[in-house]
Amino acid sequence: MSHAVARLRAARIARSAKPFLARGSRSVRCNDCRLVMTHCLCAWRPRIAATSAVCLLMHDVEALKPSNTGWLIADVLADTSAFGWSRVEVDAGLPALLADPQWQPYLVFPGEYVAAERVVSVVQPAMGKRPLFVLLDATWSEARKMFRKSPYLNSLPVLSLQAEQLSRYKLRRSKRDDHFCTAEVAALCLELAGDQRAADGLNAYLDVFSQHYLAAKAPRAVPLDDPLHDRLREFL
Repeated sequence: MSHAVARLRAARIARSAKPFLARGSRSVRCNDCRLVMTHCLCAWRPRIAATSAVCLLMHDVEALKPSNTGWLIADVLADTSAFGWSRVEVDAGLPALLADPQWQPYLVFPGEYVAAERVVSVVQPAMGKRPLFVLLDATWSEARKMFRKSPYLNSLPVLSLQAEQLSRYKLRRSKRDDHFCTAEVAALCLELAGDQRAADGLNAYLDVFSQHYLAAKAPRAVPLDDPLHDRLREFL
């Protein structure tokens, strides 16, 4: 597997002084999908064309977490970029990407934290430009810090999502149902941009990923002929 998040993960491991030990670190995991080998997801990875693109700005260890869903976005969308976040150092590729005239960047963040004039709730088509959704991939407290301490993002319009659905993601402990995981946020953005097939495929992939991940923890077998897998088959 060679996509932006996989490369970021490899670079993060290369500069680590000690191994990152996530929950279940003793299990033998697939190098490509990060799941326990008995519940490997690689055969279920869709690749779907979209007009939009995603730029992941990832907090320090996010790319190392087996439960991270930014990885799923990069699996599905070829036009996914990933950069590690640092308060004091910025990868030169990030501002270059944001300034690229082929893209119309949107920083995805709750509008209540920014001046009203920066907030948009729809994705406006721009002449000759494709939507680029910038997602802060982190815990909620970390994401707020990243938002405050990243001045190079200050000029971007802020896309504030008004989702009515409740989060389906079951791998993290959130006390609020309106806190979406990164893949769910990306799917909502794709839907707003008119990339409905990519949005549906990403959601289907997230559901199967969550099912495999939780089944591996039990452990229990995963039925491959259930409605979740049947739905994902439509995108393979």
